[in-house]
This record gives sequence, structure tokens and C-alpha cells, in this order.
Amino acid sequence: MRVIRAGIALALAAVVLGACSHGAKGGRAGGRMQSSPNPIPTAAAKQTTLHGTDTISGVISPFQNVAITSALSEPADSVTVLEGDHVRAGQVIAVLDTADLRAELAQAQATVVADQRTAESDDAKVAQSRYTATLNIGTGNDNVSSARAALAQAQTTLKNDTVNLQRDQQLVGNGYVAQQTVDQQQTLVNNDAAAVRTAQANLQTAITNQSVNGNGNVGLQQATIQSAIADARAAHAAVDQARATVLQDQTMIAKATITSPVDGVIVNRNMNPGEYPGSRTIFTIQELDKVYAQLNASSSDTFAIPVGSTVAMNVAGAGTQTYTGKVVAVLGQVSPGSTNFTVQVLIRNADGKLQSGLPVTANIALPSVSGLGIPTTAFLDDTHTTVMLADDELTDVVAKTVKVREVSSDGTTSIVTGLKAGDAVVSNGQLGLTDGQSLAQM
Repeated sequence: MRVIRAGIALALAAVVLGACSHGAKGGRAGGRMQSSPNPIPTAAAKQTTLHGTDTISGVISPFQNVAITSALSEPADSVTVLEGDHVRAGQVIAVLDTADLRAELAQAQATVVADQRTAESDDAKVAQSRYTATLNIGTGNDNVSSARAALAQAQTTLKNDTVNLQRDQQLVGNGYVAQQTVDQQQTLVNNDAAAVRTAQANLQTAITNQSVNGNGNVGLQQATIQSAIADARAAHAAVDQARATVLQDQTMIAKATITSPVDGVIVNRNMNPGEYPGSRTIFTIQELDKVYAQLNASSSDTFAIPVGSTVAMNVAGAGTQTYTGKVVAVLGQVSPGSTNFTVQVLIRNADGKLQSGLPVTANIALPSVSGLGIPTTAFLDDTHTTVMLADDELTDVVAKTVKVREVSSDGTTSIVTGLKAGDAVVSNGQLGLTDGQSLAQM
């Protein structure tokens, strides 16, 4: 029974045309064999592959919109461009007066020279301190050694003279030496004892001096060296600071020559010779050798349009001329809470005719989609969610509305879900048919 129904459905158009040629007046003639002066065209849903497109509109925006300001408080000596001028990257567009900056630079350079001399002098003091420390430490060590030797000598002398005194004291009792000799020897021993005490004091002084001088790591001499090093470092820091001031002044002088950072067009000039830049934007430059088309997209577009898609662009007022580009970004909501999105297309603007703000219409190539295809004209509504089937009920073929979902379209054929292969779809969805209406009697 299903085979018969399918055959009848596929032959519907031929049957209706055949009935028309007989010119019957009305009523049924053998059930469904009846004339049809206005046959209803149908198409069978069949497997199809589409290379779809999506058409959305938007406006041209510059690749870069560069707003130029100046932090210098110097008046303009010259302004070399006008609005509408094309400029190249690095081209001078204005020069500010730098007389006071150059005076500051000369003073900073003189400060560098003076600070360098101070640093060189402090470096020499560091070297001198190291030599002096080496000398003082060595001398202190030698003084300790000499004091030890002197003390030992004095102690030996005292010991010898004491032995002689004791001998003379024995001899004086036996009358072998005079008392005067004993007294002289006693004086000598007393002097020797004083010399020992002096040598001991000298040794203690030498040891204290040696301890205070320290060595290469600690002590007075090392402290003196570190102090000299600190002075030298401070002097070199002053040199670095002075050089930084020179560099800053040179940078400010360089910034007084204002150049274009991009190839582009001057769209705003907001400074004249003699004027101070202040805090305002003094130039606006748009880079237009390539531009963006900012296309207004719906949420469904954000799913359908992949980055990298090829785009054919028609511009209002450009006639049949078409520009091509590629989708470089699918951006989120334009403003918080909105459901508007942006598809950003990069376009080469070789002829320079694409100006910021121009309205455009873009045809975006979508990825190929396979499925059941029907004529796009078959939809009953603007939302493309309903079509009319030619439903075969054996005794008659009647209209039947069914829900579908459009997956893709190239404007002529639409891929849909909700149908079966071979379903006969009324090709023209605007005929005003109603459910259950006989298509064989039309």
C-alpha cells in the first residue's frame, strides 16, 4: 500500500496536467481522475548538499583609529598636515618648540661631566684606601714583632745584669770589689727593669694597634676602605642619575617631533602653529589600507558563521563593485544585556574607497551542509518553520501542514529536518492552501 501511495505522490503533477487536457466539467471521474486547470506544483524532498550563504549588513570601520596626544607643554612651531591628507608611518606631522628643553639638556650634560669627575676622584680614594690599609696592617704586624723582640732583649739584659749584681754583692763582702761597683750594677739592673716595663708597654700598644687595624676582612682599615667604596658608589649613582636626566631630556626633545605611527588619513587636526597641545587629542589618524566591516549579527549567526569564512561585500553607492574579505572574529554582545552581536570582517582597501561609516551588505559563505532539500519557496511563513505536503490518502491527495526546521539555505534550496526522503512538498507556499484541501480538484 505504501508503494502505491509513493507512486501516486510522485506522479501527482503529471496526473493533474493530464486531467486538464481532457477538459472535464466537474465532479469526480473515476475517483481522482479529474481535470485541473491550475495544477499544484510539488517537489520531492531529496538528499542535497548546499554551500549556503548568510546575508547581513553593517558599516565600515578603520583597521586602526589612532588618537595622538602630547605630554609636552611646548607650543607648536609647525603643523605640516591638513584633514584629509594621506600620511605614511614615520612622516612628520607637527614640530613643537624645544628651546627650553635644549637648555635643560645642556645643563644635564654638564652635570654628568662634573659627577663623572667626582666619581673618578672617589674611585682613586678607594684605591688609596686599599694601599694605605695594606701598609698600616703590615706595619702593625711588624711593630708587634719588633716589640716582642725588644721585650725579649730587655728581659735578657735584665737577667744578665741581675746575675752580675748578685755576683758583685757576694764579692763586695769579701773585699774583692768596691761598693761603688755594686751600686753601679744595681743602677744598671734598675734601668734594665724599667726598659723591660717599657718594652712590655710598647708590645701591648703594638698588639692593640694590630687588633684595631684588623685584616682584609675586618678592622679599622677595612672600614676605611668600605667607606671609600660607599662614597664612590654614591658618586657613580649620581652619574647614572645625571645620565638618566640627559636621556629624559633627549626623549622629550625627540617627542617634540610628532610623527604618524601608521599609514593612514588625517581625519582630525586639532592644533595650529603657536598653540599648546594641552590634554586634548591633537590628531586622529585612521589606517585605511585595510578596514573592518562590522556586521550586525543575531545569536543564530554566531553559531552559523565560523572564523575564516569568505565574504563578498557590496557597498552602498559602489554599483556592482564587490570587495572580498574574511571573517576574523565573531564578537560578543555589543552592549551589556543586548542580544546583538558583531561579525568582524577584514577587507583589503587597495583603492582607498572604503571610508569609515559606509554601509555595507555582506554575503558570507557558510560551511557546506547535507540533508533533505526542498525549494525555499515552499515555506508558508517568514520564519521558515512550516511547509505544505501533498498527502496521498489513496482516494485523494490533500494539503497537510507540517512543522520543519531550516538548517541551511542558499536562497533557492533549503536543507530542513522534519521530513522524510520522497515527501511531496508544495513548491509554492504562498498559494493559500488549507489543511485537508484536495489538491486533485484545484
